[in-house]
Amino acid sequence: MEILSVLETLEDLVEKSVGVPFSGKCLVDREEILEIIKEVRLKLPDDIKQAKWVKEERQRILMEAQKEANNMVKDAESKISSLVDEHEITKKAYEQANEIISSAQKNAREIRLGTKEYADSVLNKVEEILADTIEVIKMDRQELK
Repeated sequence: MEILSVLETLEDLVEKSVGVPFSGKCLVDREEILEIIKEVRLKLPDDIKQAKWVKEERQRILMEAQKEANNMVKDAESKISSLVDEHEITKKAYEQANEIISSAQKNAREIRLGTKEYADSVLNKVEEILADTIEVIKMDRQELK
């Protein structure tokens, strides 16, 4: 900042000035001091503008960084939510698959039992028919004797 160099010049002027004995005061050239003060007044607005711009730019960068951080958090939350949803979908799919398998096993058991009952029924009829046929054969043999 230019103002700092002007203040250093002022400081050098005071340090190099002639001191008044026993007082701690010094003699300075009034015109030179007034000229430095004018220079300070002229340079001060530019430095203030620059400092204001730096402050505003800093604020803008911080807001932009905060906005970006918020977006990153939202994206992360969205990703987590989608992963949780996928997990729930997978979990439901497994549950549904287990239900289908269970139902298929139950149906297979029922079909096996039904098949056994049907086979037993058919064999029973065949047995009855064979028993009747044997009875007829025995009677026919009896008649032949």
